[in-house]
Amino acid sequence: MSGPASPRRGHRAPSETGVRGSARTGGRAGLLGGCELAPAMSASGVAVLLSWLSCCGSALWRYSSNSPNYHIFSTRSTIKLEYEGTLFSEWSVPGTCSIKNKRSPKTELRCSSPGIQIIKPIVMGPDLEEERYLSVDSSHTCFLWYYKVINFTNNLTQVIIIWIYDPENADPSELLWNANEPSLNSIILSKQLATLGQKPAIYTVLRRKVYFPHRKMKNGTWHISIPMTEDDVLKEIRGNQVAFQDCFTADIFFLLTFSLLTIPEIPEFLPISSPQGSQLMADWATCVPSFVVVVADMETFQTNDSFRTWTRIRVPPNILTDDERHSVSDVTLSQDGIFFLINGILYLKNYNAFKGLGSNVNLPDGGIIGITSRKWCWINYLLKNKGRRSNMAIWTENEVYLGYALLKFVKIITTEELKELLNMSSAATLTIHNVEYTGHPLELALLLNYCITCNIIKTIYLVIYNEDTKQWVFQDFALDVTTDTFLIPNFIYSAMPELILWDKHRIYYYYHNFTDTGVLQTPTEFGNLSRLSQNSTIHDVFMDYYGNIVVKMENNVMFYFKINVKDAVKLHLWTNSTIKSLISLNTSGKMYLIHVFENGTIHPQEYPLKLEAQSIAFKTKEKCPYMAFHNDIFRVSYLLDKGQNLSFWAQIVYPENIGLYIIVESYGPKILEEKNQVHYEIASGYCTKTMTITFSQNINYEAVDDYFKLQYQNTGLLLVHIRPSEHAKTCPVSQKVFQISVGCDANKFIAVKGFDKKECLQHDFFYIIEKSYLRDRPSKHLRVKYNWEKYGCPLRVDFREKFHPVVQLYNDSGYVEDVEVNFIVWEIHGRDDYSFNNTMKKSGCLHEAQTWKSMTELNKRLPLEEAWGPENYKHCFSYAIGKPGDLNQPYEIINKSNRNHLVWPLDHSGMYVFRVKILDPNYSFCNLTTIFAIETFGVIPSPSAYMVAAFLFLLMLLFCSILVLSYFHYLRIYREYIYEPLHKSERKQKNN
Repeated sequence: MSGPASPRRGHRAPSETGVRGSARTGGRAGLLGGCELAPAMSASGVAVLLSWLSCCGSALWRYSSNSPNYHIFSTRSTIKLEYEGTLFSEWSVPGTCSIKNKRSPKTELRCSSPGIQIIKPIVMGPDLEEERYLSVDSSHTCFLWYYKVINFTNNLTQVIIIWIYDPENADPSELLWNANEPSLNSIILSKQLATLGQKPAIYTVLRRKVYFPHRKMKNGTWHISIPMTEDDVLKEIRGNQVAFQDCFTADIFFLLTFSLLTIPEIPEFLPISSPQGSQLMADWATCVPSFVVVVADMETFQTNDSFRTWTRIRVPPNILTDDERHSVSDVTLSQDGIFFLINGILYLKNYNAFKGLGSNVNLPDGGIIGITSRKWCWINYLLKNKGRRSNMAIWTENEVYLGYALLKFVKIITTEELKELLNMSSAATLTIHNVEYTGHPLELALLLNYCITCNIIKTIYLVIYNEDTKQWVFQDFALDVTTDTFLIPNFIYSAMPELILWDKHRIYYYYHNFTDTGVLQTPTEFGNLSRLSQNSTIHDVFMDYYGNIVVKMENNVMFYFKINVKDAVKLHLWTNSTIKSLISLNTSGKMYLIHVFENGTIHPQEYPLKLEAQSIAFKTKEKCPYMAFHNDIFRVSYLLDKGQNLSFWAQIVYPENIGLYIIVESYGPKILEEKNQVHYEIASGYCTKTMTITFSQNINYEAVDDYFKLQYQNTGLLLVHIRPSEHAKTCPVSQKVFQISVGCDANKFIAVKGFDKKECLQHDFFYIIEKSYLRDRPSKHLRVKYNWEKYGCPLRVDFREKFHPVVQLYNDSGYVEDVEVNFIVWEIHGRDDYSFNNTMKKSGCLHEAQTWKSMTELNKRLPLEEAWGPENYKHCFSYAIGKPGDLNQPYEIINKSNRNHLVWPLDHSGMYVFRVKILDPNYSFCNLTTIFAIETFGVIPSPSAYMVAAFLFLLMLLFCSILVLSYFHYLRIYREYIYEPLHKSERKQKNN
């Protein structure tokens, strides 16, 4: 599958009851008659059903295998044959095949030799049953992966339980795909392969992520946990190349998203259906084809697992009359619920209510003639104008409305306004014929009825509306039909606006942007499919991402062709004409059929489209003009930023003297340059052409007059496809379609290296910034709350240590690169008490560089964060720009290589919260910013002058006090030990 999911609906033509509906598809299938049985059907009900099938309608026969989707159809496979009818005699099979019971209408066949095996039933009477040419492979792929999903809504994860099973020796529950645990054979097989080195992994196609088992094998199963996603739904289970008894395990694709719940059935509610005798119509979630709603003429059914299980949708009594409940003419499924169109009024059924919609939600109260929703799933797309994308369209004869989530509806155009836009005569009659979404993720097409007298002939015109640019474009399309003709459009999965139209009897094709048009031809009857199907009318046209197109008639006759092919072939009969059925697409991208029976039950049936097409091609001897068509395009969506380019190759191999080549076409704004290089080789009678294609954008956004206008003009979305110059119904996938978005990647962000939210105490706190440290010099200090959730952990830096921020680029896959280009920083709370170590002169400037001071003076009306950025950046390395000035000023621009550092003040510490902005105008369409915080430490705070004076006063006082005390102390000592003893001895001498 080249797209992320499945194609959506195609309206069917009005039946004899006058009902116009739609048909879409959904999930896995069982086998009808002797194979898989719907879980909702009892054994007795199945027996009655099979008996009824064998006795009613024309005779036909079919085959099946135990492998889901006929994934393995080889010499090892058991081929089950089944004949419906009463004239069966025996089976005619080639000698290389052995049959269990050739005279039983239901039997088993094995073919020991690979190749085309001619098989047909022999019947009594003059009529002959058609023969099939079954292609039986000789393959070493014998085993398959089985997976079971367990949803954990509390943490939005899903656990995938995986094991290996052999379809030829599997438990019935595994063949029915409702096993909760592996069978004994599967446990032994899984363990044996695990010992040989087998181990599964889940690969996502869109985001290229890989998930491995989170523990060892347990009970023969592996467990892989993955997050629930809406934009990475296409997944693949891959294993190692490990063989057991010369048999390998096949990789499988599947779709997996959030678990979608069906609306519960309430017993006292009443059925809602289409009119009696009308054909089936269906709708499903665009990117989740297993979530389907089917409207029959007796009930409405809903499933979230491709009809392995299902519920009936019923409505409360007393809201609709009995006639209204059985008058559903169209249905659409959306995230708001199921929309029914009944007698020109839109109704909504969801979990909570069933109600009519009208003027209360900006819709008409009547007169609605059609509703539709998107056909192709595009998960990623670029909206230049930051608007919304609709999920459904509603129209009357003269008005078109778009529907958005949460029941938002907007009228976008009227026929009177269209007349003015298209310069049509005011006297002409212009009405809306039909509406359909195109293959483009943002476009909608209107088919318009135009006539003057409107008696016999009218002209159908086509206009396309782009939801992003709001532009209407008139297409080179005009088709004259009778006034009673109703045409149904279905846009092909391609880059160019290509579509097919059908009425009751024939198919019109419009290929290559309406340059190649005509009526789809058949071997006889000049394209009138009704004459080749017993005068039945077209019920639905089914398309898939592989380019296959199947036309189903109301009597279940089917025709087959491919994209860009102008003729169709009739397929073998597969389903009885008395059964009501529609075509669907399962989660593996394979076609299957949904059958609804008169007893109110529904049953899916796998359909081997590839094998059936090969059988017809072998009979008609049609061959593909080329041998192989390869490319290395693995995604459906690419996003290019400034300076990036996209290169890929495509290769075609074909017999010499045919002259094939590769065509590359793009649809959208002309914003990318395209360069092609072709390499040609010829050997052994075969030619090989390899084309290398490069898309690039080389625009200099620096110093332009209007930076934002130039950015807008050079962003947008392109659809590109590559295809061979010739096609055939027998060719493999005939083209590769993908989109290139040029603009900002919303998943891209930057961060400063070395910062996280785990290495600090996670709490908010307050701190004070002195007014003298603030850029605006306010009158008061600033009290700041540190928001840990926004700023993260601050990095502690010594005040003597310079800091050079390293900016790193990330996306949703993780680290991308270190940012090499220029960026700027500023303190978000207004601090300017920091500087830079580089000067302008040291950085090599030839004139004065831009600074925060100069830029804020030039842009006084703008806030600080908008005053300077890539839109007004001018470098300082040219004499032609700017003027000489003081080159000794700090250079305030940083990049990884210029070694410019932040320098901190030496007299105080502080908390700094910086914002980073990428300054280089040629780096990204995104406004890349981030925040980091720095806390400086190590500064000894300067003492107060009053404290110093007081300290000196106390010191002098203490010093003087000590001197005085010392004086008296030494005076006492002098008197006691010197003066008094000396005078005492003198007195003694005098006395003597």
